[in-house]
Amino acid sequence: KISATYVSPMQYREYSCKQIRMEMQRVNRKLMELAQVQQSEADGDGVALGVGLVLFWPALFFMIGEDKEEEIAGLKGQYEALEVVAIENSCEDLLNEIEKSKERQLQKQKELLEKQKEISNKELDQNL
Repeated sequence: KISATYVSPMQYREYSCKQIRMEMQRVNRKLMELAQVQQSEADGDGVALGVGLVLFWPALFFMIGEDKEEEIAGLKGQYEALEVVAIENSCEDLLNEIEKSKERQLQKQKELLEKQKEISNKELDQNL
């Protein structure tokens, strides 16, 4: 849910389609690594908050984690700038790959939402 920071596509203007693809792959790998770290931090913060509020307030100090939001936003901005240059350079194969990837991601998000609804409905039924 982290928004992209604007990154000018000018720095990528001279890249070939192959170079754009390679840079997008690098940015995407780094983005995935940071997203996992960020999620782990968030999960740990949630546990620390629960323990801190219920049992032991010093556990709240463990919530001070390393936030990767700014770095993730910058990488998202780089990725968007690369997409702009791919469009300008008419990198059709790359653009098709990007589109398919976005479609797969949307499908995964829909499936996740459906699972969350099912779990919520089951919990609601059990509580009634």
